[in-house]
Amino acid sequence: MSFAEPCPGAIVCARNLTRLFRLGAGTVTGLDGVDLDIDPGAFVVLKGPSGSGKSTLLSLLAGLDTASSGELTVAGERLTGRRPADLTRFRREVVGMVFQSFNLLPTLNVLENVCLPALLAGRDEGAARRKAEELLERLGLAGRARHPADRLSGGEMQRVAIARAVINGPALVLADEPTGNLDSKNGEAVIELLARLNREDGVTVLLATHSDLADGVASRTLRIRDGRLIAPPCGA
Repeated sequence: MSFAEPCPGAIVCARNLTRLFRLGAGTVTGLDGVDLDIDPGAFVVLKGPSGSGKSTLLSLLAGLDTASSGELTVAGERLTGRRPADLTRFRREVVGMVFQSFNLLPTLNVLENVCLPALLAGRDEGAARRKAEELLERLGLAGRARHPADRLSGGEMQRVAIARAVINGPALVLADEPTGNLDSKNGEAVIELLARLNREDGVTVLLATHSDLADGVASRTLRIRDGRLIAPPCGA
């Protein structure tokens, strides 16, 4: 298979994906020749120690960073060599991102935080608000819609972050240590929420984590070390 050839039916297709970082006069390898296929509708857990390459891989899949070499296609869009404006549109329309630190805007209320990606993508304000309200209802946060985002509990903040991540109907949700700042009870609730979105809405999920909380819901588990996948890369 040539690098430019898409993986048939895959939502993620990476071939020889490499990311090098400059450090003084030398380089540090973040990813080292990763080959990866992810099928639509999969719930993939990516495990590895700190510095193993988990966040680097997710940053490339999200269009937040660009590879040093190799080829990457996500939801039919070739990301290698794309312009910054193309990557911005890709992040708004194709992927949803959930982070350990929530990244909510404290000056906005819950509903406004959830609506924001839809408005940035040019969606109608009324439609964005209705979709946000629907998501908050599903996630048990309807009563928090007008609350300032910084007055929520950690578990509530992460549920808001998930609603924000899926409001534009992304093909892929990328979750980077989404339970890292939560206690075990709230962490389990967040994993179950992502699993429910995966089951009921068919959202493809790639979750990077140190923990075992998602082991029971994963359709596939990958392990990464020193920038290399050490589990079979292809298939659900």
